[in-house]
Amino acid sequence: MEISSKENTHFFSNNTILPVDRSSFKSESSTSKEKQSCCGGIKIFLGALSFVYFAKALSGSYLKSTITQIERRFDIPSSLVGVIDGSFEIGNLLIIILVSYFGAKLHRPRIIGAGCLIMSAGTFLIAMPQFFMGRYRYERFPSTINSTVSISPCLQDKSQTPLLALEKSQAKINAGCEKEAGSSMWIYVLLGNLLRGIGETPIQPLGIAYIDDYAVEENAALYIGCVQTVAIIGPIFGFLLGSLCAKLYVDIGFVDLDSVTISPKDVQWVGAWWLGYLIAGVISVLAGIPFWFLPKHLPKRESRKDSSTSSEQSKFIIEENKDQRTSYQQQAKLAEMAKDFLPSLKNLFGNPVYILYLCASIIQFNSLIGMVTYKPKYIEQQYGQTSSKTNFVIGLINIPAVAFGIFSGGLIMKKFRIGVLGAAKLSLGSSLFGYLLLLSLFAMGCENSDVAGLTVSYHGAKPMTDYEQALFSECNSGCSCSKNDWDPICGENGVTYVSACLAGCQASNGSGKNTVFFNCSCVGTFESSQSSSAVVGPCQKGNECPKMFLYFLVISVITSYTLSVGGTPGYILLLRCIEPHLKSFALGIYTLAIRVLAGIPAPVYFGVAIDTTCLKWGSKRCGGRGACRLYDSSAFRYVYLGLTLVLGTVSIFFSVAALWVLRKRSSPQDKTLSANGERGACGTKSRKDNFVNSDQLIQSTYWPEKETRL
Repeated sequence: MEISSKENTHFFSNNTILPVDRSSFKSESSTSKEKQSCCGGIKIFLGALSFVYFAKALSGSYLKSTITQIERRFDIPSSLVGVIDGSFEIGNLLIIILVSYFGAKLHRPRIIGAGCLIMSAGTFLIAMPQFFMGRYRYERFPSTINSTVSISPCLQDKSQTPLLALEKSQAKINAGCEKEAGSSMWIYVLLGNLLRGIGETPIQPLGIAYIDDYAVEENAALYIGCVQTVAIIGPIFGFLLGSLCAKLYVDIGFVDLDSVTISPKDVQWVGAWWLGYLIAGVISVLAGIPFWFLPKHLPKRESRKDSSTSSEQSKFIIEENKDQRTSYQQQAKLAEMAKDFLPSLKNLFGNPVYILYLCASIIQFNSLIGMVTYKPKYIEQQYGQTSSKTNFVIGLINIPAVAFGIFSGGLIMKKFRIGVLGAAKLSLGSSLFGYLLLLSLFAMGCENSDVAGLTVSYHGAKPMTDYEQALFSECNSGCSCSKNDWDPICGENGVTYVSACLAGCQASNGSGKNTVFFNCSCVGTFESSQSSSAVVGPCQKGNECPKMFLYFLVISVITSYTLSVGGTPGYILLLRCIEPHLKSFALGIYTLAIRVLAGIPAPVYFGVAIDTTCLKWGSKRCGGRGACRLYDSSAFRYVYLGLTLVLGTVSIFFSVAALWVLRKRSSPQDKTLSANGERGACGTKSRKDNFVNSDQLIQSTYWPEKETRL
């Protein structure tokens, strides 16, 4: 086989006619069998990798959909939720360099299979706190909890203080509550997400490189495109699963649902967040099974053996030592591979195009990761939507827009045979237009809800500067109220009151969700008030809010599509500006930088910034600050969108610099190639000849973590 292959190579290189013997027929026969074996093996790997991409995308997007649920369940601020979300990237950080560099020399399918098992273990661990901590407790006035005892919300007679007695009793019970299991169970969620990050690490660099190594050259783009298309289905199902679980009460199956007095519209509502993680964990286990039975190597076709790089790639790569290629393609010992590590790293960081594009990607992903992480929270707080509806909208509208954008980017490059320079321009243009669209969202927000003592005074005027002190007024001065409670009621005047006590209500009728409060002194003193009654739950947002939410969805979908169009060209630029034997290593470094410098810090500082817009914090049973109950809508909008746009603008400057360097490096090389008449010299030839092997430009359409970049 090897002899016949060499003879064929010699035949084509010397353009001579050799006698036809049996070896040539054997070569044709073996080549045909090799082609069938290669195609069959790569298609099996393609199917398995597609399922893994689906599994990891589903679990990752489901985590995004449960951000607000986790925040409320564990009573933690947004900044701490950001740390939990960033722990996934920390897991990647721990092993990504080792996996991307050494994994390329080892049994790649089995490494991916092991990663799936670790990923599933982490997913199961995230759900475990639900089974070890107590039942979820929310703040509710006793009369709204199915009870036959009628207690006045406003305790005017200080000698009759059943609520204070209840608080003292509860304080005694919870004397050692800081040691309670539920007080720090969020750590298990963090550790589980950390394991998810470790398990997901080998999938992208090893899986994509495996396909690129063994797929037929003209089919590589199609195969990897199929993987990404299937991967897009994962986030759709992830957010739809999040929508379904958000409708179910957190303790479903453990408590009588008739006794639950809050609804999904209440800010204290927590859905069955843990249920989706169990489902995602099972899927991850199933996805990893096929990789344990796949071979380490697949047979390569002659065309892949003879071609190590494309003509266009050679125009942008300055090779110092071409003899190194053969050593990188052979099996090497661990010591030898470790010796080549630093030179390879120096080679990568000595490439200005790679460095500039890396910086642009880091800053852009800071904006995208922060935006996507808190997008469900933004929709809930800004437009008054439930978690279930928010996840449903994101999964059914935004994710398909991202998928269509990625597909369009690859299609545009193939249709118009766009080269590396064109890819850089397309990536820059899509980013610029996408962030310009985001500017319009500043005008598509809702005003703050009217909450007495927080956003409006008890008489309808603007509130005082000190929000906490403004909770008390003359109308509730005779009541024994706590400023830490959050049990909102909606007065008939359309104003929300923090609690029935602070509304000055003297009596109540009914129980549970049907409780009605009467003789509320603060409701009666409001300027537009004609009645003094109130019902359980906060009031709805203004009449203009549903219309603004519709406008927001339209712009959000267009923006998601526009930004996604530039994902594929940008990624192709990354692949084409590096040497072929450094491909897996460069992808690993790229992913590492995104994880460390964007994935980890972005959710944290976005969360810290969002926490500064909180108007009313909840309080834990054991004391201390809990999760935020009410945000300043305008401040939230400016912080959330402002951070995204500032970071996006900075990334555009780096993209412009990368384009400038590409222009500077490509022009003289094109002239040289044209003068020498080499295969890349196409300045005087047709446009088609200028882009030989242009199908390779879309051989990889992976945009790291793009499944959730909305």
